[in-house]
Amino acid sequence: MKWYELKVDEVEERMSSNVKGGLSEKEAKSRLKQYGPNELQEAEKQNAFFLFLEQFKDFMVVVLLAATLISGLLGEYIDAIAIMAIVLINGFLGFFQERKAEKSLQALKELSAPQVIVLRESEWRKVPSKEIVVGDIVKFTSGDRIGADIRIIQSSSLEIEESALTGESLPVVKKENAISGEDVSIGDQENMAFMGTLVTRGSGVGMVVATGMHTAMGQIADLIQSAETMITPLQRRLEQLGKILITVALLLTLLVVVVGVIQGQDLYEMFLAGVSLAVAAIPEGLPAIVTVALSLGVTRMIKQKSIVRKLPAVETLGCASVICSDKTGTLTQNKMSVTNIWSGGKAWTVSGIGYNPEGSFWIKDDTVDVKKEKELQQLLTFGILCNNANIVERNNQYVLDGDPTEGALVVAAMKAGITRRVIADQFEIIKEFPFDSDRKMMSVIVKDKEGKLFAITKGAPDVVANISESILWEGRKTFLSGKYEQLVKDAVYNLASDALRNIAIAFKPLQQYNENISELEIERNLTFIGIQGMIDPPRPEVFDAVKECKEAGIKTVMITGDHLVTAKAIATQLGILPIGGKVLDGKSLTQMTQEELEEVVDDVYVYARVSPQHKLKIVKALQKKGHIVAMTGDGVNDAPAIKASDIGIAMGITGTDVAKEASSLVLLDDNFATIKSAIKEGRNIYENIRKFIRYLLASNVGEILVMLFAMLLALPLPLVPIQILWVNLVTDGLPAMALGLDQPEDDVMKRKPRNPKEGVFARGLWWKVLSRGFLIGLVTLFAFMISYSQNPDNLPYAQTVAFATLVMAQLIHVFDCRSEKSIFHRNPFQNIYLVWAVISSIILMLIVIYFPPLQSIFHTVSIDPKEWLLIMGMASIPTFLLVGALFTKKNKMN
Repeated sequence: MKWYELKVDEVEERMSSNVKGGLSEKEAKSRLKQYGPNELQEAEKQNAFFLFLEQFKDFMVVVLLAATLISGLLGEYIDAIAIMAIVLINGFLGFFQERKAEKSLQALKELSAPQVIVLRESEWRKVPSKEIVVGDIVKFTSGDRIGADIRIIQSSSLEIEESALTGESLPVVKKENAISGEDVSIGDQENMAFMGTLVTRGSGVGMVVATGMHTAMGQIADLIQSAETMITPLQRRLEQLGKILITVALLLTLLVVVVGVIQGQDLYEMFLAGVSLAVAAIPEGLPAIVTVALSLGVTRMIKQKSIVRKLPAVETLGCASVICSDKTGTLTQNKMSVTNIWSGGKAWTVSGIGYNPEGSFWIKDDTVDVKKEKELQQLLTFGILCNNANIVERNNQYVLDGDPTEGALVVAAMKAGITRRVIADQFEIIKEFPFDSDRKMMSVIVKDKEGKLFAITKGAPDVVANISESILWEGRKTFLSGKYEQLVKDAVYNLASDALRNIAIAFKPLQQYNENISELEIERNLTFIGIQGMIDPPRPEVFDAVKECKEAGIKTVMITGDHLVTAKAIATQLGILPIGGKVLDGKSLTQMTQEELEEVVDDVYVYARVSPQHKLKIVKALQKKGHIVAMTGDGVNDAPAIKASDIGIAMGITGTDVAKEASSLVLLDDNFATIKSAIKEGRNIYENIRKFIRYLLASNVGEILVMLFAMLLALPLPLVPIQILWVNLVTDGLPAMALGLDQPEDDVMKRKPRNPKEGVFARGLWWKVLSRGFLIGLVTLFAFMISYSQNPDNLPYAQTVAFATLVMAQLIHVFDCRSEKSIFHRNPFQNIYLVWAVISSIILMLIVIYFPPLQSIFHTVSIDPKEWLLIMGMASIPTFLLVGALFTKKNKMN
């Protein structure tokens, strides 16, 4: 269908839709069922069966399976079946871990899916992009990603960048008029907006004419490659570590086998023991556990209102040294209320807060009748005309639909009895020039009921004052210069000193209207009417969040488009601006070279009156000084700075799709305290990964060394292959997973940010792995030797003692791993998952030792209760030696 050829009413008729009221929810659900969800078909996901088979492609597992086959051929059926069962269980665990990670990432994808504003049952609502249907009326504005193919029915300075479809990078000016002609190319369809394209300017309303695979984008979906699974730098480093460990493990295993054979051990027995040892020594579960730890951390972060879009951000969060935060909505509540008004030398205060339109106007201690105050009435009327926000009543509560700043102007007008319904009969809006962060203004052309045309502009007071040639003073136009210019500046300064955000309003009569008139022609030679000052109170939780960041060595920098005085007042109130801290405004930033900014950037805590382009300059200067920068933003122009920063943070509520796509992290509540929580979680995830690396590798070192020491001392094998595999599966796997769920340590936000170049084995982790592994191996061997010397004719008994000692030493060691200090530094019952994992491992060990049917499989025998004194004593030695060493070191330091 050539929708571009049809007029708006024809499209409406063909679609059986209603431009003024939209579809009903019932009809929308019916169409969704008929046409399917609005999404492009993805590449077919890997079959679960093949994903399961992939768990067995590891070289060492293949060797083990070959060894199992040899066991079966040699008649060792019980060993073969037991090893096969353990390999299968290990495969299932790996499979479920990968599936869990996949589901977590899918849930993440759905949460970060774009939202679309749709007209349903005469009310604008936000719905997920995949739920929009043909016939839906949607509205979009600068920064939005178009969610379907749309026939434009209203446009205001609308420009759309269509390079995703046409390859043309320049935005296309869009209009609503029908286009005639044969085979009009996509690039020339000026009244159409296509799925996947980007609104770069203005706003529009349109009707959905195609969704999903029926869109222009859907027709070339084959060319769109689905994003590859992201591997974080940490995972990459661990993969490299895995290769090194495989080489070392194979060499040590070969040494154990050779030494064993030389000393007269059975070749087959030593081969099987060597393969089992190699499988135990190589932490093949490490990448899977890291993935699960990251995905579980990401899930926890979602609960704390932050969505991680790029997994590397989880690691980088722990390194953040500077947070550059927007003020409005992030540090403040984004619930603006007009409290002060200035016009023509008069100053009014306004009572009432929030979006409830109840309040009165005062001059000093006296209430005033707005109808008798012409300047005030005009200022409030123009404030609601040059405005896209609306206040609606839902469930006996007044709710904002639109921008909070504009909402405050609407509420102020409503308090004076001036509502949209009242002014609808008096004024008609002919054209709108949307707010632009570079211009810092918005303008509309309005026609009154007498047919007179005039333009209204609202924006930052200094900007509006600069383009005004006159001012309304005591009901008359007066040239804006000299003392009047100073009076405006004084009024702005006084309001800003009270931490108020100021919006100025100006107007000018127009002789005629030209469809092609530009904002440059409109926004000059205006008449300045007055200023509305509004308060956006700080979020209560931000005070503690800023303080906690400071203790964590993280500097908070406030970036705002507000007046310098307002910015300083709020930054001081929140504890962001210290005594002696510098404040820079946009004008100074523009005049500075990049090198000049780098010299002072460490001393600057507040940037006021800045445009989004300045953000990129700030990011680069901080990075040049060695900082890891988190940068927040919500607009299209914020995207370059968000992308250039180490951790780009987009606003989930007010953020445009472009900002979200450029970001690594999306805040669902636009709250600064959520950034702090995300950094805390990021630090904890990294520390948890270090914990289970420490645990797994120390355990593996212990297993290798106990066998190696026994061979070198010409002793029998302390552990049989099936016992090694059991330890690898149960004792290593369950507690390691539980460590990934460990809570943050109390001082995690009192440490300095981590150096991004720091290796995972920094801060002495290598030494902890090797020393603890050595001690675990040594005590296991001693327990074996003591038991074997007492009863040399009963080797299985001594092997069972060694098996129990190794298991208990590792399970005690897992509590050591929860802290860099000692086992007594943290409450062992705080991580209930770890407690249950350890209890489960102990119960399974006791079943293997005392349950007769399993004794023959695992080559164990029942141990005398007295023997547990030896086992527990030996298993505890590594921990007490460590505590003793730390205590001695502490005393020496004192």
